Amino acid sequence: MTAVKEEKNIYLSNFKRFEKEVDGAGDSWLHRIRKSAIKRFAELGFPTTRNEDWKFTNVDPIAKIPFRPAPGYELDSVSAEQIRHAVFQVPDSIRLVFVNGQFSPELSTPNSERDGVVVENLGTVLADHPAWIEPYLTRYAAYDNQAFAALNTAFIRDGAFVSIPKGRKAERPIHLVFVASSFGEGCVAHPRNLILAGPDSRATLVETYVGLEEEVYFSNAVTEIVAAENAVIEHCKIQRESEEAFHVATTQIHQERGSRFTSHFVSLGGALVRNEVRVGLSAEACECTLNGLYLARDQQHVDNHTVIDHAKPHCVSHELYKGILDDHAHGVFNGKIFVRQDAQKTDAKQTNQTLLLSEDAVINTKPQLEIYADDVKCTHGATVGQLQDEAIFYLRSRGIELEAARGLLTYAFANDVISRVGVGPLRSQLEDYLLSRQQLPRSESDTEVT
Repeated sequence: MTAVKEEKNIYLSNFKRFEKEVDGAGDSWLHRIRKSAIKRFAELGFPTTRNEDWKFTNVDPIAKIPFRPAPGYELDSVSAEQIRHAVFQVPDSIRLVFVNGQFSPELSTPNSERDGVVVENLGTVLADHPAWIEPYLTRYAAYDNQAFAALNTAFIRDGAFVSIPKGRKAERPIHLVFVASSFGEGCVAHPRNLILAGPDSRATLVETYVGLEEEVYFSNAVTEIVAAENAVIEHCKIQRESEEAFHVATTQIHQERGSRFTSHFVSLGGALVRNEVRVGLSAEACECTLNGLYLARDQQHVDNHTVIDHAKPHCVSHELYKGILDDHAHGVFNGKIFVRQDAQKTDAKQTNQTLLLSEDAVINTKPQLEIYADDVKCTHGATVGQLQDEAIFYLRSRGIELEAARGLLTYAFANDVISRVGVGPLRSQLEDYLLSRQQLPRSESDTEVT
């Protein structure tokens, strides 16, 4: 706890240099927000395990390192070939690439959409069209009681801005790629994304975080998504940081009447990962689906924290998170469904399932329902187990070797989540990754398991 209290001063010092660099003595709306956020971070400090929401995740490994701002992006620091090998590809997509938190136009593809669809880096829009952003940025991802969100808000500089106008469909998937490269030891980036989907609009978004070197660095990201009336959004997030890196992220979703939001989160890397998804169903007839898969081994720690806030009647939410933990890995699932008094006719279901491949792997799971309405259908549950001996015997009796049988069952468990991803090429690459991780050829995965 001493480290947690002391190391926040590093960020306060970094902020003084940062505000001189980006805004000097200015008094813009964003500068005021930055100052408010760093003040709040100074009051909060880093969370400790005394905080119920952080009970099973100790952030001392982050707090004790005096992280400094990541070095600026250099043209030759990352090649398109490196991106191709490190990132699951989304063909025919609009792609924005950020290296060390800063936009790389050379590695990105231009926005070919028409009729007012905007896919641009946040830094450019802040400079050229601040009015597009001011009514929305920082209005949803609250930082009054979230230290890492406050820290990100204080250091807002770049990230992605996507705007889909009323009645429009983004014809191509939008792929946001955040690359950590040549950070050096102990660097931090704070990507900030704002996604606006107008009434009756549709969009598919893929958000990827990847490290090119096995280095100790810190990615602290915040994504705000606003789904207006009857908007439809599919959001996929892939986390493949260095296995020595730290990744803390908040995705905040605000839904208006009749909107539909679907999320798929896949966590594959990182030494310590904390992924928060917070959804506000703020009008009637909204639908929300959260799917998650986290794979961890060695000493990895992966913490999934979700909140679905049912504020109005006739809304539906479904949540399925699955974890596969091996070696000495530690997983955390803390999911809350909050049903307010006016949210009658709510239909909510939450499930967390964890597969332990080692006697030393640990999962702390805490599915929660907090209900203040009396006409609802809400369920929640958690299961923790190992591979079933009967299932292994069944496969071995059909000529499949022991390790292949174990790998096939593990693959089937994980693919229940991956198969729900709506972006076909991404889904296929994730399936191939699962097969290679289990050392299975694709032909073996076609074996029927009953």
